[in-house]
Amino acid sequence: MKKPLYRVTDHALVRYLERVEGMDIETLRRRIGHTVQQGIEHEVNGVISGGMIYRLNGVSVVTIVPQNEVERGHKKRRGRKPRG
Repeated sequence: MKKPLYRVTDHALVRYLERVEGMDIETLRRRIGHTVQQGIEHEVNGVISGGMIYRLNGVSVVTIVPQNEVERGHKKRRGRKPRG
């Protein structure tokens, strides 16, 4: 599929999911929050649940990725020597 001329913002995507697909975003937000809350006992930067990693920054869930997938923009290190 060819890349469209117009960029779709996250806000527009969320509204599409709510209004066109009929998804209840607030219920999903609460479900994610409860999943993370149940997994946290100590100060951590992520919670693994159901094969997914919930990445945290403080008290915010900033992304969710499959446990076996490397996030975009993050490369696996392959035995490189540290600089310095």
